[in-house]
Amino acid sequence: MSVVQGAIQQAIDMGAIGYDAVKHLVLCRVEKRPPRLDLDFYPYLPKANVGTTRQSSYMSLMGGAAV
Repeated sequence: MSVVQGAIQQAIDMGAIGYDAVKHLVLCRVEKRPPRLDLDFYPYLPKANVGTTRQSSYMSLMGGAAV
């Protein structure tokens, strides 16, 4: 689990949010090799801007009636 969490954080830091990027970073961590994600080669891809969600936002979902 820590490998996946680290890969997700690394993807966020790189602005490379997506399944393929995280999968690549996980494999690189497991195989102990450097990642080869250079987004400069893909200028048409949108840069991700991910904000931090407050815990209270999730808790407000728990307070509603079940559907």
